[in-house]
Amino acid sequence: MNTETLLREALSSGAGALRVPEDPWPGFARRERTHRRNRRIRRSVAAAVLAVLAGAQAGLVPLPVGMPGIAVAGHATALTNSPTRGSLAGDLAWQAGMRQQIKDVTDPGELWRVTDRSKIKFLYAADLPDRRLALALVSLRFGFLTDQALVWYQGAPGAAPAQMSEGSRVDGGTTVVTYLEGSSDHPGVLVVVAPQGSTVSVSSGFRYTAAGRVEHAPPIVSAPGSGLAEVILPTAPADPGTTVTVTSGGRTLYSGPGFGGWAGSGEPPHFSDAAIDRALRGHRLDRATFQEWTAAALRDSRLQPDGTTLGLRWTGTVHGQPAALLTLQPAGGGVLVYAMHGSVALYRQDLRLLLPAAGADTRPIAWRMRAEGRDDRTDQVVVVAPGAQRATLSPATPVTLDSSGFGTATLAPDAAASVTAYAAEGSASVSTPVPPFETDSGGLPGDTPKTRIVD
Repeated sequence: MNTETLLREALSSGAGALRVPEDPWPGFARRERTHRRNRRIRRSVAAAVLAVLAGAQAGLVPLPVGMPGIAVAGHATALTNSPTRGSLAGDLAWQAGMRQQIKDVTDPGELWRVTDRSKIKFLYAADLPDRRLALALVSLRFGFLTDQALVWYQGAPGAAPAQMSEGSRVDGGTTVVTYLEGSSDHPGVLVVVAPQGSTVSVSSGFRYTAAGRVEHAPPIVSAPGSGLAEVILPTAPADPGTTVTVTSGGRTLYSGPGFGGWAGSGEPPHFSDAAIDRALRGHRLDRATFQEWTAAALRDSRLQPDGTTLGLRWTGTVHGQPAALLTLQPAGGGVLVYAMHGSVALYRQDLRLLLPAAGADTRPIAWRMRAEGRDDRTDQVVVVAPGAQRATLSPATPVTLDSSGFGTATLAPDAAASVTAYAAEGSASVSTPVPPFETDSGGLPGDTPKTRIVD
């Protein structure tokens, strides 16, 4: 056998001993079918879980009793740890009846259910001259979310639990809660519920001083250490500027307005046609819109039109809508400036600011803008300086003004700055600080550093 034959046989034998792999496609297809089936199962399970979660969150699927939830707000405070106060504090039968009458809380698109009625705690319950009031701490649940709310309930004097109706409510973590209801044709009431051991003082009445400050009437101090004030408010055409101060151990727990409402049988205060016409002279602004804006400024400032001078510093356009900078000045007082834009039916108050009377009519005014239709803060600043040739936003940002004295600039939302206007001859006018964004507009303008320019 020659060499060639031996080599051929050896190669043939070796080839026969090799393991040839199977066609890979059938195995791949089989595994892929398994993977797809498993993925479908996982997606189906996930979809089912999400459906159950969505149903549970929406309140359509009941959750197991005792299942913990996700707390979104509300926590124990010195107030919620305080005992029940008021003339009905010892009426345990009435409180037990109220626990059964308290209803679930409905918010737009949400139904917050009372979780455990036995744990509803009354922080205040009393009969006042013309009403029965109660303040309750209520634990609530919306799907997986839990919350606590402090809710007012009101009714006629001596009302049974079934005759009480829900009033206002605040977050369960609030330390001081107020109830205010006044009227132009009968006495009203202010109730302040604060932590046991604190002292509440209430002041009713104020004036805007020429120096650009709010001066309140002397406060009336309730029983020191009780953490409670029950004050009868005299009949008045509008809220006389009721303010509350709560102190404990040398600390101020709260200082601000008594939140509530003021009703009247007559028309809300508004300026006369003659006053409106005088202010509008030389300006292009819809009369009905201006009337509505001035009425809103009167309500916010708690001023009456008699004895108050109305002015209109500037009119123009902001965010493509009519805008104005108007002023109110009570006799012998400081000057209140309001910036508004929009229409008679839908408008936004962009600024409220108390100025000292001296030089108020020559001050440049600047205010920060929020996003249109939202509360998001922007870096946009509006500058109004009628009669000025140019203006700067400190430290040295130039502001180009149009013929009406209007201009815009950018400023970081938290940055401090002042606006300075320059007359035609180049001399600088008085500079005015740019107010920060106001986060709580419930009190009087000028009551906080955010709404005044004096220290």
